Amino acid sequence: MASRKEGSGATGSGFGASKGKGKAATTGDSAVKQVQIDGLVVLKIIKHYQEEGQGNEVVQGVLLGLVVDDRLEITNCFPFPQHTEDDADFDEVQYQMEMMRSLRHVNIDHLHVGWYQSTYYGSFVTRALLDSQFSYQHAIEESVVLIYDPIKTAQGSLSLKAYRLTPKLMEVCKEKDFSPEALKKANIAYENMFEEVPIVIKNSYLINVMLWELEKKSAVADRHELLSLASSNHLGKSLQLLMDRVDEMSQDIVKYNTYLRNVSKQQQQKHQYQQRRQQENIQRQSRGEAPLPEEDINKLFKPPQPPPRMESLLIAGSQINTYCQNIKEFNAQNLGKLFMAQALQDYNN
Repeated sequence: MASRKEGSGATGSGFGASKGKGKAATTGDSAVKQVQIDGLVVLKIIKHYQEEGQGNEVVQGVLLGLVVDDRLEITNCFPFPQHTEDDADFDEVQYQMEMMRSLRHVNIDHLHVGWYQSTYYGSFVTRALLDSQFSYQHAIEESVVLIYDPIKTAQGSLSLKAYRLTPKLMEVCKEKDFSPEALKKANIAYENMFEEVPIVIKNSYLINVMLWELEKKSAVADRHELLSLASSNHLGKSLQLLMDRVDEMSQDIVKYNTYLRNVSKQQQQKHQYQQRRQQENIQRQSRGEAPLPEEDINKLFKPPQPPPRMESLLIAGSQINTYCQNIKEFNAQNLGKLFMAQALQDYNN
């Protein structure tokens, strides 16, 4: 279940998504091709972060809706309550079941279709998120995780993305073998670990009319605030986080090189031991003595444990790639704002 820590989502609670007219997706193909979200759900997620998210604090919640053909429709959501580890009596599974039971009684969509969480400078690709999403997809095939980025949203454009684990990664997670050999055999790289599902935000006609009215009433000065070059601090923070991940990656490389050296050293020791026994048996045979008894060499020389590879993949590929993408987007936004500011200045002159 979810805790108030980054990346730890709730496990599947047994409330599956309701199928529409479509057939169940095959194992080799994605069960969801598109995610359709009601505008009210987006506002609830944003409101949840504004009320409880502070700094790098992550907020999480449950997504409710149904599946129609290959489209996942998210029509409602509710947040996980804020609590600490001292609240030992709080049962999150029971809380979710009671919430969905209450929604069902008032004829509101109550079927579990995934979960959402906010992110801090795009640092959402963690082992905890992978484990949580695997639990969801294992229990509910169509489930997704929505990632809301409040920092990018504050720059003037809504940042909301939906992710699923690929079938290859699902198979690896089922086996629970994340050794370098297992990941190499499954041909797992960071490019084929997660798949992003397109999102469409849907509003009723009355809401669209209201948005047009608000757009007309909004002041021109307020719109120009989007041209502010206030993302320099965000750019610096993203660069700092990128350097931290690179440092972690270099430490993982050192650990792996140490593991390779230990394996090579042990192979040499095993070879020397086998040669000594062979020479001693030859000498015993020449003296007419019985050879030494056979021994299990693997018990004498236990192979060193390889370092886990999954964390390195998440850091080296997905997380570093996310930070690089953030830096690229910040630079593009600043460049676009400079051009727009210059164009407005030329127009006013």
